[in-house]
Amino acid sequence: MAVPSPLSSAPTGAEYLRAVLCSPVYDVAQVTPLQEMNKLSARLKNTVLVKREDRQPVHSFKLRGAHAMIAGLNEQQKANGVIAASAGNHAQGVALSASGLGIRSLIVMPMTTPDIKIDAVRGFGGEVLLHGANFDEAKAKAIELSQQQGYTFIPPFDHPAVIAGQGTIGIELIQQDAHIDRIFVPVGGGGLAAGVAVLIKQLMPEIKVIGVETEDSACLVAALKAGQPVDLDRVGLFADGVAVKRIGDETFRLCREYLDDVITVDSDAICAAVKDLFEDVRAIAEPSGALALAGLKKYVQQHNLQGERLACVLSGANLNFHGLRYVSERCELGEKREALLAVTIPEQKGSFLKFCQLLGGRSVTEFNYRYASDKNACIFVGVRLTGEQSERQDIISELQNGGYQVVDLSDDEMAKLHVRYMVGGRPAKPLSEKLYSFEFPESGGALLKFLQTLGTFWNISLFHYRSHGTDYGRVLAAFELAGHDAEFEQHLKQLGYDYHDETDNPAFRFFLAG
Repeated sequence: MAVPSPLSSAPTGAEYLRAVLCSPVYDVAQVTPLQEMNKLSARLKNTVLVKREDRQPVHSFKLRGAHAMIAGLNEQQKANGVIAASAGNHAQGVALSASGLGIRSLIVMPMTTPDIKIDAVRGFGGEVLLHGANFDEAKAKAIELSQQQGYTFIPPFDHPAVIAGQGTIGIELIQQDAHIDRIFVPVGGGGLAAGVAVLIKQLMPEIKVIGVETEDSACLVAALKAGQPVDLDRVGLFADGVAVKRIGDETFRLCREYLDDVITVDSDAICAAVKDLFEDVRAIAEPSGALALAGLKKYVQQHNLQGERLACVLSGANLNFHGLRYVSERCELGEKREALLAVTIPEQKGSFLKFCQLLGGRSVTEFNYRYASDKNACIFVGVRLTGEQSERQDIISELQNGGYQVVDLSDDEMAKLHVRYMVGGRPAKPLSEKLYSFEFPESGGALLKFLQTLGTFWNISLFHYRSHGTDYGRVLAAFELAGHDAEFEQHLKQLGYDYHDETDNPAFRFFLAG
């Protein structure tokens, strides 16, 4: 196997081009597909293409850079083995690459690393040492062991060989579609963005390369403002694959010189991009894997782009399955297709119905309420939006004109993350109430029918509804009832929905009953 000549500490663009073209990454990596996202393309009025790095053997692009560096080691270095610090994709890339070359690899991972990631590294032939409470402590230990025992430390991004390995994605992109106008790449430590940008600008400088960061981990934006790499005070962990406090020195040098632009997005936009990828190409991306697409969508909107060919890198798919619950909850907000409102309404019969009538034919996605006083009730409500820019404000204005006090919580992170699940509690006074769970067809008018049948005759003292995108909606509701009420039972049958009496449910008794 031919080994490329070592790169200097600050290689020129031409040296990087040569290193990328000679890179040995295809001993282990795949040439991944570039797929068109037909639905999103039609929606954005641009051709959107996604580079499927989730299709690599380790489900991430990180294998490219790790192998490029490991394959370039001399015989003595290979005999001594390699070491890395990582709790994610880099760890698996190093383990698989080293294993394929017959080299010992030791991966230092924080003590808190989930078993699924530890097992994945071992499955690819790596040894695992659990050390430290976080990545920084694990990295310090890895560097210490490399100095003590002679291992070669394989950094995740800030090394010319690693950058060149990631740059092979750029070669594939222009081979697969030479008419691309813009390429969007995620930025964590900057290895992928630097590698793709320096390669593209050597061969087709007319193609724009745009870096995408999360708003709460924007180490490149901070470095550009400061003129040099700086430490962020904190980083957000939702997109953990790009949760980097400080961009690399060499990656910053290249990004500053070769990137055309940088854009930041929030976690809701990332969730919406995860959904887009699933709906268009059936890929389940990790949050950092969907970051570039989220940036692409925002860039199109900001710059009013139309008729262009836009490519983005789906950088990884090593997702914690339970994280999909959060993604599912937030994707509608990321697309600006749901409004969350706190609305004060009078505590009297028929108030719910009047409120829903004011909403017109709009679909209610969530409705949380618990009796608090005889005067007013404060409800937490979600309303699905069609995507028109002024629609959320129009709804608020309509409710205010109807006499309701409204607070917009759509951009309130605490409300979205915590408060929506905590609305309620025990009533302020003893109530004689019965609790029921209902299932009804998830179709327009189903919730309105529920309120028209039951809500104008008996006082509703507790209410929770959340749309989950399934065929059936589920409501939990309590009514003020003194013992058995034959008329109420008749109306339940008239409603025609499946229901169950939950009054004796222990969770209700422990946390919600008066």
